[in-house]
Amino acid sequence: MQPTISIPQGWDYPRFVPGQWTKQGLIIGMEYNPPGTMLAHEYGQGWRYAVLPDKNSQQVFYYFDDQIQQLSVAEIQAQIQAEIEQHQQQLAALQQQLVVITGGSNGC
Repeated sequence: MQPTISIPQGWDYPRFVPGQWTKQGLIIGMEYNPPGTMLAHEYGQGWRYAVLPDKNSQQVFYYFDDQIQQLSVAEIQAQIQAEIEQHQQQLAALQQQLVVITGGSNGC
C-alpha cells in the first residue's frame, strides 16, 4: 500500500516529493510554512525542502520551490543508470563473498 499524504485545505501543493532527484540533490524531507506564521516570517512561506547534495552527504540544505530545478529526462535516466550500476557492483561483490565463504561450492 502506498503512503498517503493529505494536504490541508488552503495550502499550496508541493512541486517536489521526498525521494526525488533535483539539480540540487536528493529531496529527503519537506515542510510547509503557512503565511502569517512565525516560521514563515523567519524562513519564508511555502514549501521548504530538505535536500542532500548527494546520497553520501551528511550535510542537508534547505530550499524553497523557486530555488529548486528539476532534472531533465536525460539527467534522470543517467541518475537511474548510475544507481543500477552501483547496485550491480554491490551484488557482484556480495556474490564473490559468498563464493569465498562457501569455498566455491553452490551449497547443494
